[in-house]
Amino acid sequence: MASATKSPSARHRIQTVSLAAARSPAAVAAQLTASHDRAWLREVVGQLDVNLRRSALERLIALWGISSAEAAGFFGVSRQAFAKWLRVGPPADRAPAVAALEDSTDLLARHLKRERIPAVVRRHSALTGERSLLEMAAAGEHEQVLDAVRTMFDLRRVQP
Repeated sequence: MASATKSPSARHRIQTVSLAAARSPAAVAAQLTASHDRAWLREVVGQLDVNLRRSALERLIALWGISSAEAAGFFGVSRQAFAKWLRVGPPADRAPAVAALEDSTDLLARHLKRERIPAVVRRHSALTGERSLLEMAAAGEHEQVLDAVRTMFDLRRVQP
């Protein structure tokens, strides 16, 4: 976290970013990338997800690197039904499944670099019975996906 009192260089960066706001998003991103460390930038991107109120389903698609059709398959619905879920939200009876994958996505995003999540969800592992998290989600095993992700980051299992 930045301190409440900004250093001259921090103020300069904020002013520079403010001036750059009139430029394209790509130009601002390039400037931020050149002037800030990657860990800080990842935190900003995560906070932008929250501030922009990206839905759980949109975040799942983006972070897992899947299509809407693949995501629809996770819940056993058509692409058209899933598109409606993106607009108005999933029906109440699907809330537990959506919540399990949302929690899984949150854990993955907390512990991994964003760009590594698509590879991790596609990797087969002994922890998941030599299946990938994608395969488990496609089989409708949403709670098992969440359990597997929790286990992945449970350091008690690897500590002596």
